[in-house]
Amino acid sequence: MPIEHRSTFGPYLIRSWQPGDRDDALALIAQVLQEYNLTCEPADSDRDAQDVEVCYWETGGEFWVVEVDEVLVGTAGYRPTSRGLSAVELRKMYLRPQARGQGLGRYLLSTMESAIQQRGFEEIWLETASVLKEAVGLYEASGYKPASGVETARCDRVYRKKLAPSKFDQN
Repeated sequence: MPIEHRSTFGPYLIRSWQPGDRDDALALIAQVLQEYNLTCEPADSDRDAQDVEVCYWETGGEFWVVEVDEVLVGTAGYRPTSRGLSAVELRKMYLRPQARGQGLGRYLLSTMESAIQQRGFEEIWLETASVLKEAVGLYEASGYKPASGVETARCDRVYRKKLAPSKFDQN
């Protein structure tokens, strides 16, 4: 069973994805990718957004959606990865245009980092594309360092961030 998340940022509700969100979440991801002339690949690199139960829940990750007035305006998830020791990969962090420029992305990222840290993970990896300038700026301003090993065709950047040991892990 997945971990339940629920938090708010202004008018936005950030909550755990539910099966009824499947089509809306994939449509949102496709829309944002199209905005940047990137292709959504539901049978390949975006399969995880359709198969959240297997790709996130069963692997020990989480997948969240952001909504306002019961309309999805964002997604974000993480799942364990073998890229590093005690590491996760941050995936599918997308916001519709109307949800940008208000600090929501920064809040979503820091809230997800806190959840990851509380679960005892020590490192976060992510892939992105240079054309996603706002995302690149957010990650770099949030302490993510360039790394190597791009695995997704539409991406040309890899970042990693070491987390401080969680205070919840210390006796």
